[in-house]
Amino acid sequence: MKKVVTAAALAGSLLATSSALAFEQRSEGGGDPAETVKKLATAWEEFKSKQDSVIAEEVKKGIADVVRKEEVERINGEISKLSEELKDFAKKSNRLGNGQEDSEEVAEHKTAFGLFLRKGRDDGLAELEAKALNVTTSADGGYAVPEELDRTILDLARVASPIRALANAISVGGSDYKQLVNVHGLAAGWVGETSSRPETSTPALAEVVPFMGEVYANPAATQRVIDDAFFDVEAWLAAEIAAEFAVAEATAFVSGDGTNKPKGFLAYTINTSADGVRTFGHLQQVKTGVAGGFKATTSSTNPGDTFIDVIHALKAPLRAGAAWVMSSATLAQVRKFRDVDGNYIWRPGLIENHPSTILGYRVEECEDMPAIATTSNPIAFGNWKRGYTVVDRIGTRILRDPFTNKPYVHFYATKRVGGMVVDSEALKILSCAT
Repeated sequence: MKKVVTAAALAGSLLATSSALAFEQRSEGGGDPAETVKKLATAWEEFKSKQDSVIAEEVKKGIADVVRKEEVERINGEISKLSEELKDFAKKSNRLGNGQEDSEEVAEHKTAFGLFLRKGRDDGLAELEAKALNVTTSADGGYAVPEELDRTILDLARVASPIRALANAISVGGSDYKQLVNVHGLAAGWVGETSSRPETSTPALAEVVPFMGEVYANPAATQRVIDDAFFDVEAWLAAEIAAEFAVAEATAFVSGDGTNKPKGFLAYTINTSADGVRTFGHLQQVKTGVAGGFKATTSSTNPGDTFIDVIHALKAPLRAGAAWVMSSATLAQVRKFRDVDGNYIWRPGLIENHPSTILGYRVEECEDMPAIATTSNPIAFGNWKRGYTVVDRIGTRILRDPFTNKPYVHFYATKRVGGMVVDSEALKILSCAT
């Protein structure tokens, strides 16, 4: 993954890049969230009205008017666009950083690192890095980025990667992290006041080890651009690294095979066995009952039934904070579904910073989820904080390369990242299968 930036291209894109990174608060000229909410509410009411007529005609005649269905699709697309605008407003409204002043060692390290990025000067950088971060220079070369920049990269990747944003993310200093999971829990019982107390069974513990890999990015800019005093090289670098990391991570957290990369939740064994019956580490599948699709809306059935089944397949204590994950194309289809009472199961987030929901649970769009197809698994639901863990090895390292592709200076960035399913009862998979 390589990107290059020229002085001419940078002039028109630097402000947009900085805004997208959320380094600054939302600008006054960047649109009005309240106006977007009004448009979304209006579009949603129009969508429901027209989709109701399409469904009624399909139930009565078996087929709906083509023109009317096209109108529904047009409004559906507008709803997707407005919903995405609201997400962008929420991202831009958050400042990064912890507000703490840097120590003298950290400040010196940041200054030296800035000179390294702009001029390639690394005099004393290794020593300053060791004092500021308590690390030694890697045998692979390069230097660890300052803590604040590393945190910024992680925060930006979290915004861009749906699963990272939902999952439990931890940072570790070494590569030997392991987690113990209680598989069966503790046994308990009732006894009389003078009765003997038989020994209760001990919990069964399983060891879960993250599947680790090294993710990399290799952005580039001309030396002339880097020398520009108005060019925030650290902000630009964080943007590029986070964007490229997020693309690679998003795919790995969903479908990665665990070989030199995280293991995605869809790479685990999936079957229809219920909790307490399935093998530990296997995920439960809930089928729609229709190959490559969902139940049709009739007088006795509707496509929303399966979503209710998925929710109740998840244990009640795990439902708090649960969320749906699916692609935008799948969501556009789901937005048309109703429950048995004729209510649409999707609801728009009409309050700023409040997400859209399906049957009351947050929905996140993830383009790495499979499309709706025969036997595909296009939708996942669960408590992601309990179900999936992202493991970040502390320290993003950067190697400055001004020689390979003159006049461009490449910044080869690497970071160790892992991912794994921890509690296999906390995630459910909806499958378009019979």
